[in-house]
Amino acid sequence: MHFSDKLVGIGLALVINGKLMLRTAKNALRKKFPALFPTTENEAGDVPGWVLITLMSAILVAGLLALAGPALERLFNQAMSQVNP
Repeated sequence: MHFSDKLVGIGLALVINGKLMLRTAKNALRKKFPALFPTTENEAGDVPGWVLITLMSAILVAGLLALAGPALERLFNQAMSQVNP
């Protein structure tokens, strides 16, 4: 597996975990302060919107890695070569 492929995987995991953490925080706040979050019939939310945001974030991460991947890989390799065993 190439270094940039690993970074794309890490980026996607961060996006997904960030979304889950936000949802968990919102649910905790909803339980503690129900007046701030009135319930509606559609509790699922805007699923296509979340899918679009997730895909756009993943595309942004992949695009940045495509542009900066070789430079990041060189930087990482230089740093690792300076580490003394």
